[in-house]
Order: sequence, then C-alpha cells, then structure tokens
Amino acid sequence: MNSPGNQPVSTWIGEFILLAALWGASFLFMRLGASDFGPLPTAGLRVALATVFLWPIMLRQGHWPALRQHWRPILFAGVINSAIPFALFSWAVLHIATGLTSILNATVPLFGALVAWMWLGDRINRLRWAGLALGFVGVALLAWRAPAGTGFKSDSAEWAIAACLLASSFYGLSASFARRYLTGIPPLATATGSQLGAALGLALPTLWFWPAQMPGLRAWGAIIAIAVLCTGIAYILYFRLIASAGPSRALAVTFITPVFAVLYGTVFLGERITPWMVGCAVVIVCGTLLSTGLIRTLRPALPASERP
Repeated sequence: MNSPGNQPVSTWIGEFILLAALWGASFLFMRLGASDFGPLPTAGLRVALATVFLWPIMLRQGHWPALRQHWRPILFAGVINSAIPFALFSWAVLHIATGLTSILNATVPLFGALVAWMWLGDRINRLRWAGLALGFVGVALLAWRAPAGTGFKSDSAEWAIAACLLASSFYGLSASFARRYLTGIPPLATATGSQLGAALGLALPTLWFWPAQMPGLRAWGAIIAIAVLCTGIAYILYFRLIASAGPSRALAVTFITPVFAVLYGTVFLGERITPWMVGCAVVIVCGTLLSTGLIRTLRPALPASERP
C-alpha cells in the first residue's frame, strides 16, 4: 500500500500537468487584465475573487476554527505571498514578455533556499551553493540582454525584470515564514485566509488606482479566470498534489510552468521566443534543481529491501 506523498505517477500526473497549465496561464491573464485595469486593481481583484471562491469551500471542509485561531500570521502571509508578488508581476507583464516573467518566476526555489539558510539556518552544502551561483548567473545573463535578448522591447524592461525578481524573493520569504509560523495549520485555511489578507492589503490601492473607464468583457474575463482558475482551483490542486506526490514533486511544477506560459504568449500574444531566453531558462532551472537538492530527491527511490 502506497503512503501519502508516494503514490504511483499515474495517480497524480494529470493534476500535475493541469496545475502547470493553470499557473502558466496566469501570466497571460495578468497581461490581459492589467492592460485595462492597471497592475494594482488586477492584483486586488484577483485575490478578492479568489477569497470569494475559496471561502465556502473552506467552511464546508470545517477549517474556519483554524483560520480564526491563527488569523494574524495567515493574513500577514497573504501580504508577502500574494499581494506584493501579484502586484509586481501584474506591472512587469506590461513591460516584458509573459514567457520571460514565468522564467524569472522559476527562480522562486533559489530565493527560498537562500532565505531558509539565512533565517532558518538550513544547511547548504557545496553542491547546493554551486546551484545557487549557477541559477543567479542565469538570471544575470537574462537581464544583461534585456530587452533585445528577451523578445520584447520596452524602456522599462530592466525594471520589470527587477520587479519579477523582487516578487520571487517575496515568495521565497513567505515559504520560510510559513515553515516558521504556519506549520500544522490546514492548508485550505491558510490559502483562504492568505487571499483574504492580500485582498485587505490591496483594497485601498485597488480603489485608488481604479480605471476611469470601465474595462471591457475581455479584461473582466481575464480577471475572473486568473482568480478562479489560476488561484482558487490551482491552490486546491497544489495541496492535493502535495498529498499524493509529495512536496518535492509538487515544487517541480515551477519548472514546467514556463513551458505553458511561453506557449500561451506565443499563440495568443504573438510573443517571440529567442534562443537567449531558452538558454538562460535552462541555466536557471539547472541551478534551481541543484540548489534545492531536487536532483538528489527526484532519483527513483530504492525498494525498502535495498535501502541502506
């Protein structure tokens, strides 16, 4: 009998691919929404609608007492894990290709490992240090050729890349924060409460920067899609994946997401894929695999009788 987190691939591979496809689409929907709403209203509406979607599910699962007991750290987690990163990415997709933003988002495990070392005292061996160095070299090479080497011309390309990296660093910070203060809390309570915290944090900026002219149906459709599909349903899939495939395999979704994001950007936005982007993406992913120890973790497990 397979234990949780060690289920056969056939039982979770479909949800794994679906989650990568949904998170890859979030960059496309952010561009479509932010073009009419602006970055801050796009991020604010995303988390507000995600809260509305997740709240009845959380209540049905009986997790309200957990949220009520731990509401302070959960709401704060929403600010650093959703409000700030979503706003930064929503601005960045207006200035660089959506595929590029997704590649930069793949650096989240790099920042996560670095923050965990500085804050939680996680040990980093020489191989992992080499991976961190390799990953950040890939980022530096990617930024060096912006905007010419990224397939998108904008005077703010360098700042947009910096915004993506700052957003990714907040994701890394929030991972260590969750390990420190949210361990043992039901994930659905954390997900719902964090979206509520993000919605509260973005409420005033959303109202302040609300567009003078009401956006059209395409922008509203993009906002609803990113809130329900790429945030609400994606959270549920992610937690199911952690339970069935384990956290290390769930984390590997980060490396597949850019494939879908680049595909969507090429098909629906006419974005250009450059060899430089692909090469730097490979360097970043390889560095991330090394720095997080996933290359070792993803090796096939030995049968119990053959383990040392």
